Amino acid sequence: MRIEVTRSGGFAGRTTRAELDTAARTDAPHVHALAREAVAGASRTPHFGVPDGFHYAIEVDGRTVHCADPSLTDSQRELISLVLHQGVERAC
Repeated sequence: MRIEVTRSGGFAGRTTRAELDTAARTDAPHVHALAREAVAGASRTPHFGVPDGFHYAIEVDGRTVHCADPSLTDSQRELISLVLHQGVERAC
């Protein structure tokens, strides 16, 4: 499974993008379950949450959903953190 997270907004307005491929991960079943929960709880249309808050685009195997602070679900928050910290950073 390929998961990409794009975070934008925030006080500085900086955009960060990272991608995680779960093919070789020992925790792949957990990450897959997390991704399914995160996508199920998100919107297909972008929304921007609160002023200076982050908003996110999560792409899982070609399907993109959107979510924003402060209304992230636990699974969205965990998945976003995992991908942004352990994934490969991509140019924006």
